[in-house]
Amino acid sequence: MSLPVIDMTALFGRDPAARGAAATAIKSACEDDGFFYVVGHGIATATLRRLETEARGFFDLPTADKQTIAMARGGVAWRGWFPLCGELTSGRPDSKEGLYLGEELGPDDPRVAAGWPMHGANLWPAAAPGLRPAAEAFFDGASAAAAALMQGVSLALGLDDRFFARQYLQRPTRLFRIFNYPPTPPEAWGVGEHTDYGLLTLLAQDDAGGLEVRARDGWRTAPPIPGALICNIGDMLERLTGGRFVSTPHRVVNRSDRARLSFPFFYDPDFAAEMIPILGTGETPAVGERWDGDDVHAVSGTYGDYLLAKVGRVFPGLEAAVLRI
Repeated sequence: MSLPVIDMTALFGRDPAARGAAATAIKSACEDDGFFYVVGHGIATATLRRLETEARGFFDLPTADKQTIAMARGGVAWRGWFPLCGELTSGRPDSKEGLYLGEELGPDDPRVAAGWPMHGANLWPAAAPGLRPAAEAFFDGASAAAAALMQGVSLALGLDDRFFARQYLQRPTRLFRIFNYPPTPPEAWGVGEHTDYGLLTLLAQDDAGGLEVRARDGWRTAPPIPGALICNIGDMLERLTGGRFVSTPHRVVNRSDRARLSFPFFYDPDFAAEMIPILGTGETPAVGERWDGDDVHAVSGTYGDYLLAKVGRVFPGLEAAVLRI
């Protein structure tokens, strides 16, 4: 059984019936496996192709050029490049290299001035000048698509379409990753089983394939569909909906004979937003059902608290050297 494909075009318009139909489809997907494809997202095919071309050029650079924007140079903003096996999932190195990006914030932004972790300026490679405009074009398009999808999520929960924007997304945490997976050895994973942390992830991927989703009926592949993005929900949407919408584990293994590129965009709560569930939206599932044994329904505090605890496990050395949390 394949993942559903949802046309989200109506979420950019104001026709109540069409928006309601899109919200119903989102509700069904989020209550089922928490993964679905979206079309009608507004990001041009040319934008996706340009991003793939520029990203491939960046990863083909000599290591010395990529090291000029190493993550250690990004400071508390937690931006920059990391090498193959430089990121951990469940304590094990991933078979991928990557570039961490996010909302471009200058020193006069109050969050940057206050020294908030994971807020600040991106690092861009001088040897690949086309990467920045390509990445920023995708970032802007994905931001608009994610905001529209969150209106659909609000409607799917029987709320007004601006509910999440008011309650949790005053200044959404917007992060973007560009990953390069070499062909994966039989004994390894490109990235092991995990869930995402926030509200929604929008994923563009090249045609190599390799994404696998742990659906209710077992693991299934999520192959690329030309022009479509994959959307999945994160831990905090499961938390906020009381378990009605499910944060689904997924993993990557690149069994092709060439490198695989993927482009996950994360649209998450305001860093300072309190993760207080929406009353009456669902029933909390039994503790211990998650892949990692954690209980997202016991989470308290802000989204920033949760996010920093999670990313500290992914880059423990960087956490100790840079964030000191």
